[in-house]
Amino acid sequence: MSKFRHVSHVIFDMDGLILDTEPLYTKAIQNVVSKYGKNFTWDVKLNMMGLHRIEGSKYIVDKLDLPITWEEYDADVQEQYKVVVTNPELLPGARNLIQHLAKQNVPIAVATSSSLDSFELKTAKHKELFKLFDHIVCGGTDPAVKNGKPAPDIFLVAATRFPDKPSPDKCLVFEDAPNGVQAAVSAGMQVVMVPDENVPVEARKNATLVVNSLDKTPLEQFGLPPIK
Repeated sequence: MSKFRHVSHVIFDMDGLILDTEPLYTKAIQNVVSKYGKNFTWDVKLNMMGLHRIEGSKYIVDKLDLPITWEEYDADVQEQYKVVVTNPELLPGARNLIQHLAKQNVPIAVATSSSLDSFELKTAKHKELFKLFDHIVCGGTDPAVKNGKPAPDIFLVAATRFPDKPSPDKCLVFEDAPNGVQAAVSAGMQVVMVPDENVPVEARKNATLVVNSLDKTPLEQFGLPPIK
């Protein structure tokens, strides 16, 4: 007997899970804060991963005590993103798992904190893969997503946009960030975490299961077709 609930639908985060964007985001943010003699350390990064754009900008300005408004910081960092966060590579296991689930007719969706513009920029060279998803929820610009992660809104919205509107307990979420894991748990969903190696053990404890690669997930334990 599996200790996990069987599910019928799967929802993916994107940054740091499907796309290897986190090092690029780190570089872009450091480019901005270094102008004020500040360092974007891993501890600061850990707490802002997965946050809505506005909340993330407010957090950085406050935490690093920047001598600018969050709006000024946000405008500056968005320009950096356009330069730095382009054409990210897929993370190991992502293509394999996504293609497998799509081939097995498992309904899949993306729930990203990114804005629609940012999503289009980052996925430009992976359009065929992202076409396999039933739908994409871009929390940064989607009016239905009232609150960003760690609030559950984005995952609940993603669930309601599947044609058969599954209940949250029928959805499995894949996440890399502690804020995202908390959002999924708060939504009443099970969550498989694929954390960066720097994420401390304590920050992984809320996940239903932790794996080191998407395609290493024991899908059959959640009632899904296993990868052969």
